[in-house]
Amino acid sequence: MCGIVGTYPEEDASSIRRGLKKLKHRGPDEQALAQTPSGTLGHSRLAIIDVADGQQPMAYGDTWIVFNGEIYNYRELQDTLGEPTETDSDTEVILKLYAEYGPDAVGMLDGMFALAIIREDSLFLARDPLGIKPLYYATHEGQLYFASEIKGLAWLTQEINEFPPGCWWDPESGFHKYNHTEKPCPPIVMERWPRPTRSDLDGIQQTLREAVHKRLVADDVVNVGVALSGGLDSSIVAALARERRANLDSFVVGMPNSEDIPASQQVAEFLGTRHHVYVYTFEEMIQALPEVIYYLESFDAPLIRSSIPNYFLARLASQHVKVILTGEGADELFAGYEYLRPVSNPGKLHRELWRITSGLHNTNLQRADRMSMAFGLEARVPFLDDQVVDLAFNLPPQWKLHEPGWPEKELLRRATAGLLPANIVKRPKQKFSDGAGSINLLAEYANLTISDRAFAQERQIGDSSTLRTKEELMYFRIFKEIFGQDIPAEIVGRTRSVTRDELN
Repeated sequence: MCGIVGTYPEEDASSIRRGLKKLKHRGPDEQALAQTPSGTLGHSRLAIIDVADGQQPMAYGDTWIVFNGEIYNYRELQDTLGEPTETDSDTEVILKLYAEYGPDAVGMLDGMFALAIIREDSLFLARDPLGIKPLYYATHEGQLYFASEIKGLAWLTQEINEFPPGCWWDPESGFHKYNHTEKPCPPIVMERWPRPTRSDLDGIQQTLREAVHKRLVADDVVNVGVALSGGLDSSIVAALARERRANLDSFVVGMPNSEDIPASQQVAEFLGTRHHVYVYTFEEMIQALPEVIYYLESFDAPLIRSSIPNYFLARLASQHVKVILTGEGADELFAGYEYLRPVSNPGKLHRELWRITSGLHNTNLQRADRMSMAFGLEARVPFLDDQVVDLAFNLPPQWKLHEPGWPEKELLRRATAGLLPANIVKRPKQKFSDGAGSINLLAEYANLTISDRAFAQERQIGDSSTLRTKEELMYFRIFKEIFGQDIPAEIVGRTRSVTRDELN
């Protein structure tokens, strides 16, 4: 896990050094820069795979790469190369695959990534299918610049764009969608649909197991832990990770009234993890807000609300591990959100789940990436494994409709019931900020400190963006105080807002 920054087609070492300084938090272990005849590449490294020899930028002949992410099948790909590798780094595997297969190499990668390759007089950029790893680009005075975070470019220009997930780009071909991620709805039969069999449920559990186990890869000197809120999703990940890790660290945060803390302690005791707890106060939340917004690069209210406990969790975890597994993505794949409970049309449910899954790259995945990387911590998301996503969207959508008497995500609960205590399996879904005990406090604070008149005067931002609440205005004021006019409001991802009537 790292931060990358670069430019093409001319060298610009001074700008890349300046951008690299803005990304130091993403890779505190070392920073390096390479100048090529066709551009400059910068890399800020968090060393996890091949700690001794995996430095970047990395060269192979006249080809250079900078890469942010993890490739979980890199050892299998290593065996397909026509020559041995000099390192045990996934970076070298990508570099040699590209040298052999060109752009087709990205379709072979199983993992999360944003990467840049300069070869001769051309640049190649690519991003993973769901946008787990971030990438932005901008043009300035005839040069193309790119970076892992907006702040790596914002000092240079306001004309910043998000690089689309599941795409690659080069100057000859432009953007090319290598991952055709649209998930067509399986055939829908309107009569009563057969319930999932034990084999179906076991298949879901085994696919999740493989996704979790592959994400435990790291050098022996690198510790891997799990976020454990005591909710269903994180508890499943912890249970499956514990199968392979005898000494597993788990982490939870919350306010003194948090429901997550006792639930997580129960799961930790059940699984036998080394559990770490941090209790934060409202005053700490207010103090942390500017730093949360600085790293998150957003003013979206629901995203910031959930980022605050993520921030404290990442800070706690970074004191013990370099890698943490999270339950991100389960609600999108298995219909975990409260607004989806009344949906009775399976086709509409399927389309809505795909809409929110494909939109994760600049909302929840941005939160997971930015809050972890703020502390030089790598977050891995097994629920968003390619195989898990494909399986989830090929299941009959009828299986994901809400059943009376069960909490949401009944299908996932039944598939993993044997892994966890019964009360955890049936624990209702709570938003992270809700379970942590902080969901309404910031909204109440904003309502007390911002007048109706001020809200009416300031809520319109840009030509097409509107702030939805006083809470969001409070965040936007901090956002503009930090970034000034450097970051256009239009590039900020917004949490989807939809009414129940739209889905029935």
